[in-house]
Amino acid sequence: MLILVVGFGRVGARTARVLDAEGHDVRVVDNDREKVHRARERGFHVTDGDGSVRSVLEEAGIDDARAVGGLTGSVETNHRICRIGSTYDCRTVMRLSEDVERDTYERYEKDADAVIYPERFGAAGAKTAILGGDFNALDDLTEGLQLLTVTVTASAPVIGDHVNEVDLGDHGRIYAHGRDGDPLTIPLPGTAIEAGDRLALLVATGSIEDVEATLIGTA
Repeated sequence: MLILVVGFGRVGARTARVLDAEGHDVRVVDNDREKVHRARERGFHVTDGDGSVRSVLEEAGIDDARAVGGLTGSVETNHRICRIGSTYDCRTVMRLSEDVERDTYERYEKDADAVIYPERFGAAGAKTAILGGDFNALDDLTEGLQLLTVTVTASAPVIGDHVNEVDLGDHGRIYAHGRDGDPLTIPLPGTAIEAGDRLALLVATGSIEDVEATLIGTA
């Protein structure tokens, strides 16, 4: 399966390595000299150029690609990549930053098959979105991480806070949110926490009590 990864920064590089390790034909596109050099050193086929330009994606092989991931640090660039990719018979995945406004998210979401927040999910989420499957955090868990789901109480200190603004430091990350009775999903930018909400987290082993204290006020 041929996959184009546009952007070989922290997220793109890790995503490319994971896909390559699983046996996919990964081609990298980037116009940063250092990143191009790094990708080639790691054995990737690299197209040196601006991935938001159609001719560059064509040079990289988008005609035959199963998927293209716009994983650069620029929301606008990733949007253009996915707009181009949508005119070919391939899956499009767009990276957004966690602080993007809701109207921006809604405007860009319709132009890609999947929108991801790699800052929260890491390469596991990017890789799974590119392949079109469901994100499975268990695949990337180590002995130092645990899964945790908490229900927000009426007296919780985080009520009214935006999900993507809750800072758990090195203790963990919120990766999904659900209203009372609704399924857990990736939280939209600007989603405020309410009593009864459920939060799914990846938590560092030994930090569960600290995380619960931050989220729901338990000692």
